[in-house]
Amino acid sequence: MKKLLILILAFPLLVQAQFQNDQVKEGTFENPIFKGDYPDPSLLVDGEDFYVVHSSFEYYPGLTIWHSRDLINWKPVTNALTTYLGSIWAPDLVKYNGKYYIYFPANDTNYVIVADDINGPWSEPIDLEIGNIDPGHIADDKGNRFLYFSNGGYVPLAKDGLSITGKFEKSYDGWPIPEDWTIECFCMEGPKLFKKGDYNYLTVAEGGTAGPATGHMVVSARSKSPTGPWENSPYNPIKRAESKENKWWSVGHATVFEASDENWWMILHAYEKDYYNRGRQTILTPLEWTEDGWFKVPEDFELTEAYKLPLEKSQTNNYSLNDDFSTKELGAQWKFYKKIDSSRFEFTGNSLNLKAKGNSLAESSPLLTIPYSHSYEAELEMEIKGEAKGGLVLFYNEKAGSGILSSSKDILANLRGWQFVTEENVIDSHVFLKIKNIKGTVDMFYSQDGENWNKIENSAEVSAYHHNVLSGFLSLRIGLVSMGEGSVEFKNFKYIPIENVN
Repeated sequence: MKKLLILILAFPLLVQAQFQNDQVKEGTFENPIFKGDYPDPSLLVDGEDFYVVHSSFEYYPGLTIWHSRDLINWKPVTNALTTYLGSIWAPDLVKYNGKYYIYFPANDTNYVIVADDINGPWSEPIDLEIGNIDPGHIADDKGNRFLYFSNGGYVPLAKDGLSITGKFEKSYDGWPIPEDWTIECFCMEGPKLFKKGDYNYLTVAEGGTAGPATGHMVVSARSKSPTGPWENSPYNPIKRAESKENKWWSVGHATVFEASDENWWMILHAYEKDYYNRGRQTILTPLEWTEDGWFKVPEDFELTEAYKLPLEKSQTNNYSLNDDFSTKELGAQWKFYKKIDSSRFEFTGNSLNLKAKGNSLAESSPLLTIPYSHSYEAELEMEIKGEAKGGLVLFYNEKAGSGILSSSKDILANLRGWQFVTEENVIDSHVFLKIKNIKGTVDMFYSQDGENWNKIENSAEVSAYHHNVLSGFLSLRIGLVSMGEGSVEFKNFKYIPIENVN
């Protein structure tokens, strides 16, 4: 475990993240602020620092915390969760009495982890022994702490925030969605709470997190007590996709916050039209306050247009998925599918040696990264050892994945689990592989020298690898695969965005 912690906690020194387009007009930004699969954002304002954590689902190490000073450029701080608990859903990141807490659901219960410093170390998960999802924390002026859940109810917390001290109480029934609106379900979820002036404000999502484009929405209510009764906002829904022709679908799961004095914003997520397999991306909207104490989105703001920066820029863009594996540490861009096994991987020279596991893409527990462009190439160099098979794939979950692999002699294609030799006796344990994804159509290549590429006859179409088809709330990610018997040595992973594709 000590070796694993060293490998996964040291990465903040290695990479800084910025997800903006370099061509955006100076003084403005465009959504999304996190490109790709960054759902259920929970944002903490800590002085002049901003921290965000997202749902990590089946990707481990989990609950990656990101830091920013300007809300546009982000860098990873640490992975707060290394213990495998199953699928990790919507968390809530809070600071209270000088300590940091993350509340999150998994395995039909809810957990909390705590740290004295945002950089960690973070505690092992503490089981709160209560079901439901999407915990949201709030405290009153007397130091009483409460945890809300997706069904509009709450439980009281101990003063230290590490246990529940009373019974569940129902407090809020949500905002009634008009009967003729097209939604997936009522599905109230994602409570986030804050206090301003005399009022506590409760922000929830309704309408279903996926399904029709117009389903998910942001809903607000307020109360003079953190336990209710709640009064619904006259501006509900605060934000919603009104048509499937909108660029951003299923807009919801918001955290409202004050970025600077009287400068209010809302961070939330949405699916992108025609790119549902990228998962829910993190977006940012400004807010304004009415004279009678309600917040709403300004009329001049559009999710699809550049907008003035929330704060003066203070960070730079040097984020890259590229990895030459020379740092002897697992880069921030990499997550294993399901449980981490530190005995499986080691860094030797400028390479990552990954012990083979299982006999399918899913069984191999691939090492995954999130692509951040609509079209791209990804390539790497491999050395096959023993009876292993190594590969470069696009992976959703056990039900869906496609890509190109190699044994010590043969090139293989894997199309939705159908795996077969496509080129026989063309290599000798060493090979370069490449995939080229143009808006969901994937061509695959191999090379003996990394310069002269051979396209195999088999291509894949992956645009349907998404939640509305496969469930799971996941996204299509680039994966490194080592399966069978033996190991695979990976070198020089490269990610090349392809822009301006018709």
